[in-house]
Amino acid sequence: MRFEQVDFDGLTAPLDRLDYIMEKHGLIRAEGWDYERVTYDRKFEIQSNTYYLRVQAFVIEGDVGAHKATLQLLTPLLGKHYYPHGVEYGEGETFPTHLVEQCKSLLLDIEGELGSLQQSKKDERV
Repeated sequence: MRFEQVDFDGLTAPLDRLDYIMEKHGLIRAEGWDYERVTYDRKFEIQSNTYYLRVQAFVIEGDVGAHKATLQLLTPLLGKHYYPHGVEYGEGETFPTHLVEQCKSLLLDIEGELGSLQQSKKDERV
């Protein structure tokens, strides 16, 4: 499931600030990165099912490995984990309504923090 209603496309942030904001909301980068992109995940276990909220970003400047990069975010995803095959994000998946609402709320909070970061960058240039 794609969270199209959350406007992450085009948002940019420095890696260290993005790590801080995401971790504050329970999304962890851990080993989900290479030199050109990062992935932040938050795991939800509901009854006997496991779901992942995923936010991906790619480098527009710098190097993730050196902890000096600026990243651009992509549309967030919600997927369901199927053992041993992995996470499915497809149109045929169904998600608990309360989980979708919780994820949307988290993403809107993150969007607000990133948006204020974008605004402060614009203010600095003026």
